[in-house]
Amino acid sequence: MSLLGTLNKTTTKSQKRIGRGYGSGKGGHNSTRGTKGYKSRQGSKVPLWFEGGQLPLIKRLPMLRGKGKLNVVRPTAEVTLSAIQNMTADVITLDALKLEKVIDSRFKKAKIIASGELTRKVTVQGVPVSKAAKSIIEKNDGSIA
Repeated sequence: MSLLGTLNKTTTKSQKRIGRGYGSGKGGHNSTRGTKGYKSRQGSKVPLWFEGGQLPLIKRLPMLRGKGKLNVVRPTAEVTLSAIQNMTADVITLDALKLEKVIDSRFKKAKIIASGELTRKVTVQGVPVSKAAKSIIEKNDGSIA
């Protein structure tokens, strides 16, 4: 093994500053921007969506009608055990979750997951339950139908 590879550097070379005159060693007239054109000018920034004069993608796509196009909701809501603990209903159904505003009314499905604590007896009907949440519900004398 060579000693040269283990020696520390004694000098540092500064980076060439582009476009700071001929004396900088890089740049001067065009300074790496090319000759003419929009991107050779000062202060030019091409937007990310610009496609070189071609009709942009946002204008090629069809327009969607109505207000509902912005309401994107996950297909399944996750309900924690701590959220069920705070509910007043003893029978947990999808309608009960929506009624007590635990989940948004636009959700079509929900699943109970084991996050948080549950200390009371509840009955779950028509809502899927994870294995860990099932064991916690059954430990508190609850049932899953």
